[in-house]
Amino acid sequence: MNTSPFVLPLLGGLTLGLGALWLLYSLGRVAGISGIAWGALAGPDRDWRWRFFAGLLGGGIVTHWLLKLPLPAESATSVGLLISSGLLVGFGTRFGGGCTSGHGVCGIGRRSPRS
Repeated sequence: MNTSPFVLPLLGGLTLGLGALWLLYSLGRVAGISGIAWGALAGPDRDWRWRFFAGLLGGGIVTHWLLKLPLPAESATSVGLLISSGLLVGFGTRFGGGCTSGHGVCGIGRRSPRS
């Protein structure tokens, strides 16, 4: 696919924003990924959260397949470093009340003072 370098990121951002808006209007929930992930593991209303993650994964796979994008190169980073990094990010998002992407995508649009 031969497009200018800003078209695909622009379409991705628009799709992400529309998805966040849809979740807010349909369920009254904010599309903060760290909160959704925590609720999928420990929350009482897990069904929509797992469907949300399935949609994220499925949407990425379908888009990757439709645009015939190459697979990314395999990482040479050790598994232990990846796991410890993920745990630190998870701790930081719980400690900080959400991740920066959630505050950027959802909080600023709702004019949240914390964001």
